[in-house]
Amino acid sequence: MSTLLAIHWNASPELFNLGPISVRWYGLMFAMGFLFGFSILTKMFKYEGSNPEWVEKLFVYVIIATIVGARLGHVFFYGWAYYSQHLSEIFLPIAKGIDGGYKFVGFQGLASHGGAIGIFLAVWLFSKRVTKRPILWTLDRLLVPIALVGAMIRTGNLMNSEIYGVATNLPWGFIFERNNEVLPKHPTQIYEALCYLISFGLMMYFYYKKDGMKDRPGFLTGVFFIGIFLTRFLIEFIKENQEAFENGMALNMGQLLSIPFVVIGIWLIYHSLTHPPVVYKNVPIK
Repeated sequence: MSTLLAIHWNASPELFNLGPISVRWYGLMFAMGFLFGFSILTKMFKYEGSNPEWVEKLFVYVIIATIVGARLGHVFFYGWAYYSQHLSEIFLPIAKGIDGGYKFVGFQGLASHGGAIGIFLAVWLFSKRVTKRPILWTLDRLLVPIALVGAMIRTGNLMNSEIYGVATNLPWGFIFERNNEVLPKHPTQIYEALCYLISFGLMMYFYYKKDGMKDRPGFLTGVFFIGIFLTRFLIEFIKENQEAFENGMALNMGQLLSIPFVVIGIWLIYHSLTHPPVVYKNVPIK
C-alpha cells in the first residue's frame, strides 16, 4: 500500500494552553457550533414571527442536555465495563498527563447518540414548559442548526486525530502520525462532516425556500434523522471500531444505535407528507 500520495496528518489537538488549562480545537468547534446555531435559530424564529426570546431559553436546555447526554451515552453504550468500576470518573473532566500530573482537557469520551437522546428529552421539557407547542414544532427548527454543529464537532475529531477509518489506497487517505499510524486511513471525520453540511443545506432549503415544509410537523426532523444517522450507519462500515467489544460484530454499536433513528426519520417524513400542514398562531411578542 503506497503512502506517497497520502496526506500526513499531525495536527496538535491543542489550540493553546495556559498552565494546567488546555484549550483544544474540539472544544472550540463545539462552542462555535453552538454560537452559530444560536444565531441561525434566532433568525429562523424572527423570520416566521415566533418569539426569539425562546431561543435563549432553549439553548440553555440543549447545551446542558447535549453534554450530559453525550457523556452518559459514552459511559453506558461504550464504556460501562470500565465506568461501572470507576463511577467517580463519569463526570471527571480531566486526563492524566505524561508527567504523572493532571491537565484539564474536558471529558474523555462523548457519544452522539447519547447527545441526541439528551436533546430529545430537553426539547420535550422545553416544549411543555415554554412554547406549549408539540415537541416536533421545536425539533423541526432546532435540528436545522444542530446539523451544522455536528459537522463542526467532526472537524474537532479530525484535529484530535480520532474516530477515523480503516486503511485505504485512495489518494486522500490520511496517515495519522500522532497515533503512530504508518498506513493511510479513511478520513471518516471529513466524510461525516461533509454529509452533515449537506443535510444542513437541505434543511435550510426546505425551511426557507420550499413553501409549507416547515409547517409539516416532523418533516425536517425526519430529514435530519435520515441525513445524519443513515450517514453514520453507512460510514461505520469503513470506520475502525471504537471499542474492543465491537470486534467481530456484524454491526457495531454506532450502527445499531443509528437504525432506530433512521426508521423514525422515514416514518416522520411519510407521516408529515400524508397529513395537512399545521400553522400555529404566534403570540404577540411583548
